[in-house]
Amino acid sequence: MSTMLETPGLDTLIAARIRRERESRGWSIAELAAASGVSRAMISKVERAEASPTASLLGRLSGAFHLTVSTLLARAEADAGPSRIARAAAQPLWTDPATGYRRRAVSPPGAEPELVEVELPPGARVAYTADSMTFLRGHVVWVLSGRLVVEEGAEESLLATGDCLAFDLVAPKGHAYRNPSASRPCRYLVALHRR
Repeated sequence: MSTMLETPGLDTLIAARIRRERESRGWSIAELAAASGVSRAMISKVERAEASPTASLLGRLSGAFHLTVSTLLARAEADAGPSRIARAAAQPLWTDPATGYRRRAVSPPGAEPELVEVELPPGARVAYTADSMTFLRGHVVWVLSGRLVVEEGAEESLLATGDCLAFDLVAPKGHAYRNPSASRPCRYLVALHRR
């Protein structure tokens, strides 16, 4: 059973942050839709906090902004007040409504590397496009408990507790995280370095 708690109001903060990121670039919703592959209708719903974005959708939007999902979430949380210390009780936690995937931004906003703790429910799979990785220079996954299958294009790597995988970001491919267990969640830590 997870001890992670949902950050209150994070969906509203995410909605406002996505709108700010788009407007700060001078983009219309149509331009963000073209850059991300997300429909204009869905972007409008997300920006109005009428729809909770999935992990995949956040990956496409953050990739269009050249941000990691954790940076986007950390900026959303920082809108409520910045700090150099990321206290455990205040670390932004987001849950993918489609899969139950839970993502906690562990490091303070802007820290390098960005550290993200993830809990992937039994049987769940979360996929990201190659575009969501193009602005990263490093990406490492360390399994804290359970087992994790990392799919990179046609390649699969099975990781067990304590195993660590460094991604090849010279030529990033679409990738996915999958929990092969039918009964046990998988927890892992992701470290991300921007270019």
